[in-house]
Amino acid sequence: MALSFPRPTQADCIRDLNATARGEQSATLVIKGARLVNVISNEILPGTDVAVQGTRIAYVGKNADHAIGKKTKVIDAENRYLTPGLLDGHCHIESSQIRPTQFARAVMPKGTTGGFFDAHEITNVLGLDGLRLMLEEARQTPLAAYMQVPSCVPSTNEDFETNGAVIGPKEVAEAFTWGTDVNALGEVMNFPGVVYGDEKMLAEIEETLRAGRPADGHYTWPPEDDRRLSAYTAAGISGDHENSTAEDIIAQVRLGMYAKLRRGSAWHDVAETIKAYTEHGLNTRRMLLVTDDRSPESLVDEGHMDFVVRHAIAQGVPPVIAFQMATINPAERFGVSNDVGIVAPGRFADLLLLEGTLADVNVGTTIATGQVVAQGGEMVTNLPEFPLPEKAIHSVHLGKEINADDFRITSPAPDGSKVNVRAIEVNENQVYTQEKHISLSCEKGEILLHDDLCKMAVIERHGRNGNKSLGILKGLRFDKQVAIASTVAHDSHNLMVIGNDDGMMATAANKVAGMQGGIVVITEKGETVLPLLIAGLMSNASFEQVAEESRAISHALAEAGCTMNYAFMTLSLLALVVIPELRLSDKGLVKITDDGFEKVDLIV
Repeated sequence: MALSFPRPTQADCIRDLNATARGEQSATLVIKGARLVNVISNEILPGTDVAVQGTRIAYVGKNADHAIGKKTKVIDAENRYLTPGLLDGHCHIESSQIRPTQFARAVMPKGTTGGFFDAHEITNVLGLDGLRLMLEEARQTPLAAYMQVPSCVPSTNEDFETNGAVIGPKEVAEAFTWGTDVNALGEVMNFPGVVYGDEKMLAEIEETLRAGRPADGHYTWPPEDDRRLSAYTAAGISGDHENSTAEDIIAQVRLGMYAKLRRGSAWHDVAETIKAYTEHGLNTRRMLLVTDDRSPESLVDEGHMDFVVRHAIAQGVPPVIAFQMATINPAERFGVSNDVGIVAPGRFADLLLLEGTLADVNVGTTIATGQVVAQGGEMVTNLPEFPLPEKAIHSVHLGKEINADDFRITSPAPDGSKVNVRAIEVNENQVYTQEKHISLSCEKGEILLHDDLCKMAVIERHGRNGNKSLGILKGLRFDKQVAIASTVAHDSHNLMVIGNDDGMMATAANKVAGMQGGIVVITEKGETVLPLLIAGLMSNASFEQVAEESRAISHALAEAGCTMNYAFMTLSLLALVVIPELRLSDKGLVKITDDGFEKVDLIV
């Protein structure tokens, strides 16, 4: 099928671009009289014209009248700022719970024209078929969507969790044959495996480097032990986003890595990490602004990369440098600066015209591949439908009904005695948890929880073994009876159930299984539902509808006492065993230590 928004190689375009720049061929689009934000020279150039031939830029200079013909579309910039389209240096589309077409509709009016997308969520459920599904749909949108091959499917190994597929070096090598828009190895979350020479991890990186692609990282050990970070970098990892302090950024940049500063919905790391520049004076050219994960309602309420750039500027970053960190820096990091990231001849015409000041980052017009795709905050072009295979919409296979007894936390201790348990303490706006030891009473063979605690269960949902594990959470502040069940449980995406009432937890779990994936919150007031039919991760509805349904989930959790910022985003990571300090998978509690991953018991 012919693409509506093709992205031909530069080699296929140079003759027409050359002729247009000389004035021998009419441009398809000319922008007149803009204030060009040059992210290479760190300048703002007034009175600049840009001529576009088809999908790419042919001319940038003082006067493009020589390229204007009878059929040329001319836009008078009226001295507005003209910038490159924004690029997200690390993002999981699935975390927004919408499919690629709807993601494009949500972010392009806000100025995101491309990104580097790690589809490891759907790949953990459907294997390479899931990655190809995301790639093929994204190719039908105007986005410059560079897909990454997931490195960690599962995120550790099958000793610690069960997921729907396994990917190794052979699959990594195969995916890199699908096209140059399969651009990198996705975040290598098994960082202990890389540091300590795990054969599978090193072999995947070898295949990546042999294919001429970079490998992205996910490193959460503190930077004090520089031997481990050097080992990680020496193994071929050249970028990382799991940074929460200025010291993390400094350590990585000094070793030649591209350090990413994250501002997702619930991960607020930019304010601290940007101090590597604002207080320590490091050069920013190897620093990238990224979102990682953004909820659908935050895309509506706050924005996407435009929001992150504004946030960086508010921390004291000069506007042009902030734009560099979201345009040319990610383009250079992933080796595609000849295509995106700068307003210059030969590059794709992915351009933004801004309203107001540069620091406002108020996108008035979005141009992608030489076409106006959004104006005034709305898409002005239709995107094609993309069919879904049966496998993608039937991915929940529990094999049995869940009942209240499945959530009893038992103990052999006698009635009235105390036991010490490990609890996972949750932190607002942070991906990290802490291990807390809490003394609890036992009655009739069951451990009784305090009011400030709740239960968590992870139930294998891929039809492989039927595993179930139980844990205890602290910090959610539920003050009413509540249960939440979800198939969004990074990264293996088993069925996660959280609550303080066993019967409600069973009802919520069965409801999610019955609708083949999604999120259900049950409170004393009733049920709140967000169906996620596609791999149990994404909705087939419009992003506007999904945003409102996600907002209702947040509202239901808040009514039950959990008022954390974008609470579900934090809850969804509680099964991700590669983030310190303590998590729960279908195989039990997993702790990250100085030596790597370790399974630990609930009872200390």
